Amino acid sequence: MGTVIIPAHNEAAVLPRTLDSLAQAISSGTVEVIVACNGCTDQTAAVARSYPRVRVIEIGEASKTAALNAADRTASHWPRLYLDADIELTLDALFATLELLAGSETVYCARPAFRYDYSGATWPVRAYYRARTRLPQSAASMWGAGVYGVNEKGHNRLGEFPPVTADDCLIDRLYRAHEKAVVPCHPVTVHTPRTARALIATLKRIYRGNGELQHLQGSHTVRTVRELAGSVHSLLSAFDAVVYGVFALLGRRPDGKGGASRTATWERDETSRTDTRP
Repeated sequence: MGTVIIPAHNEAAVLPRTLDSLAQAISSGTVEVIVACNGCTDQTAAVARSYPRVRVIEIGEASKTAALNAADRTASHWPRLYLDADIELTLDALFATLELLAGSETVYCARPAFRYDYSGATWPVRAYYRARTRLPQSAASMWGAGVYGVNEKGHNRLGEFPPVTADDCLIDRLYRAHEKAVVPCHPVTVHTPRTARALIATLKRIYRGNGELQHLQGSHTVRTVRELAGSVHSLLSAFDAVVYGVFALLGRRPDGKGGASRTATWERDETSRTDTRP
């Protein structure tokens, strides 16, 4: 038993592939699936309602954390997985994560393993994600997979989601290392941006979200630089590390020069938000 909460803002194009990956769990009745539509102006709610047994709630505010809180107030089961609407969650990953969270007295939050799908991306984007994959923190942190889960004890520490940009980074920093787990399982597929411009727009949001959470654990920049240097073992990995560094700098530059926005705009990658299934 468990609940999967999917916050969705104008995700009609990709929501079917996400819900299709959960179809067997939905039909079994063992997993409650809630799609929390927030500020949608497309057919996201209609798409979600076309799937039997999927619960749909709608709020007028275009806010991911508001959608998460609204769905939490509606949900009935524990543990709970919070799944981005463009992520394909395998049944193996779903049940393995729920089982770990339900059965552990010491682990409060967990996520399944994941892999980046950068097919169709330009070479700079591929180089960036190859470098990112080599960073130890990418393999151990709760962010980056587009999905994480908490059990009831873990949620009690969280309470409600505050209005932050990076909810997955908040979760990662809220718990100690021994209270978090990455579940070895068939990996979740994360579709990356396909162009450099789209990647920079995504990084703007990521770095703004990290800045909002510095009061919890401080900046991770020094750690990232060290891990990036330690990941270099060949000419290719050195090249990838340089590309990663360039994108990191561009993502932090002030808005108007390709970098971190000072507004509340939610920068979103649209290049990967197409359903390419046959």
